[in-house]
Amino acid sequence: MRALTYHGAKDVRVDTVADPILEQSDDIILRVTATAICGSDLHLYHGRVPETEAGDIFGHEFMGIVEDVGADVTNVKVGDRVVIPFVIACGSCFFCQHDLFAACETTNTGPGAVIHKKGIPPGAALFGYSHLYGGIPGGQADYVRVPKANVGPFKVPTTLADDKVLFLSDILPTAWQAVTNAEVGKGSSVAIYGAGPVGLLSAACARMLGASIIIMVDNSDHRLAYARDAYGVIPIHFEKDDDPADSIIRHTPGMRGVDAVIDAVGFEAKGSATDSLMTALKLEGSSGKALRQSIAAVRRGGVVSVPGVYAGFVHGFSFGEAFDKGLTFKMGQTHVQKYLPELLEHIEAGRLQPELIVTHRLALEDAAKGYKMFDQKTDNCRKVILTPGAASGTLGSATDR
Repeated sequence: MRALTYHGAKDVRVDTVADPILEQSDDIILRVTATAICGSDLHLYHGRVPETEAGDIFGHEFMGIVEDVGADVTNVKVGDRVVIPFVIACGSCFFCQHDLFAACETTNTGPGAVIHKKGIPPGAALFGYSHLYGGIPGGQADYVRVPKANVGPFKVPTTLADDKVLFLSDILPTAWQAVTNAEVGKGSSVAIYGAGPVGLLSAACARMLGASIIIMVDNSDHRLAYARDAYGVIPIHFEKDDDPADSIIRHTPGMRGVDAVIDAVGFEAKGSATDSLMTALKLEGSSGKALRQSIAAVRRGGVVSVPGVYAGFVHGFSFGEAFDKGLTFKMGQTHVQKYLPELLEHIEAGRLQPELIVTHRLALEDAAKGYKMFDQKTDNCRKVILTPGAASGTLGSATDR
C-alpha cells in the first residue's frame, strides 16, 4: 500500500510499504477514505517528538470502511463506515471504566512501545505518534490496522460527507474537551491562544455554548480574519501587540480578565530568546510563552484549559501568580470516545459544522506538499484533508470547489 512515512525533520514521503494484517482477534483492517494533517503532526514533522523513527507512518485523524475483522470483533462488521478515535483504549481498565480513555493503562505496553520509567504507568497508545505512544502505524495510508476495535471505531451515517465527520477522530472532541474543561457557558468570556484547527473549533464550540466574548490570539492574518467572520471573535495579532494578555484584560468588564483561557498552541509557541536558547540547550522541553500569557490573561478564580501539547520542563512557569489568582488548570490528551455520540448529534443538527475550516483537499500522494503548506501557512491554509486512492493533483483547495 501507499503511506506517508517519516525520514527526518521536515522530510516526509509517500512510500510503498507492507499492507497491514490482523494481529489480534479484536483488530480490524480499515480502508481509509479520508485522513487529515493535524497541528500535532507538525511536532513530529519538525523532529520535536522523541522516539520518532525513520519509516514511521504518521496520521491520527482518519476514517474509512471496514475491510476485515478479527474473530472477536462484535462492534463493527465488514462494510461499516467508521471514524477512528486517535486514542487507542481497551475499554476495561480502571481509567477506561472512568471514561478517561486517554489514560488507558493497557494499550501502550506492546513491542512497539518505549519502556517507560519505573513506577510511571504510560497513557494510552496513539495512532501514528512515535514510539513514546506505542509505535502504532497511523492512518495517512491506504489501509490501517485498528486495535481494540470493540472500543474505538465509531459508526457514522452514510448521509454525512466525510468532511463533516472526519474531525470526530481528534480535533473536534479535543476542542470540545477544551471548552468544557474551561467551563464555557452562556455569558462566558474566553480567550483562545492559537488559531489553528483546534483553536478554531474551540471558538465554534464556545460560540455554540453561548460565550459572550471570545478573543483569539495568533500571528496569522487570514486565520484570524476567518475566526472573526465565522465565530465573531475579537482578533489579536501577537506580532502587532506587545502584550496580548493586557489587551485581553482591557476587553473584559472591570478589567478583571477572562473567565477562561484555552492554550491551543502548546510547546512550539513562539517564545523569547531565552525560551529558544533553553530549548536548544535542552534545559526545557517546551516554550512557556503561551502558558505564561494564559495565566496573565485569566481572571482570579478562572480556568486555564490546555489542549496544546507540552513536553518536558517549561521555563518561567508563573506558579506563584497562578496560586495567588486561585486558578484551576485542566489539560491532557482527549478522551475521544466519551464525546462522540453527543458531538455527532450536534453535527447532524447543524449546530456544529467542523468541515468549514477545511481549505485544501489533496491526494495522499501529495501529502508532503500538504505538510509543507500547512506548516508554513501558505495559500491561506487552515486544514488539509488527504484522500487515499485519488489521482495526484486532481483535488484542489476548498475555495476552488
